Amino acid sequence: MFVAKVIGNVWATRKHPGLKNATMLLVKAVDPLNGNKLVGEAQLAIDGQGAGVGDTVLIVDEGGSARKILKNSKAPVRTVIAGIVDKVHITGKE
Repeated sequence: MFVAKVIGNVWATRKHPGLKNATMLLVKAVDPLNGNKLVGEAQLAIDGQGAGVGDTVLIVDEGGSARKILKNSKAPVRTVIAGIVDKVHITGKE
């Protein structure tokens, strides 16, 4: 799991039947120890929480867990948004 920022929307006119009603978002990991600086490569994530561009989110990057969150054992999914983060508090930092 990791914390990320939603940086964009993804639309597909054709997709696997297991993704029929899925909302796809583009996310990029953030470094909470470095002022939430964006790090790494952007990734496609299926939205399981109603997130939108600009939201900070909790990402699950493991297929079996992602499919459980979506309640779809046949969905070809690896990365899913499992939560919308309100705040990250690190002891000794504000």
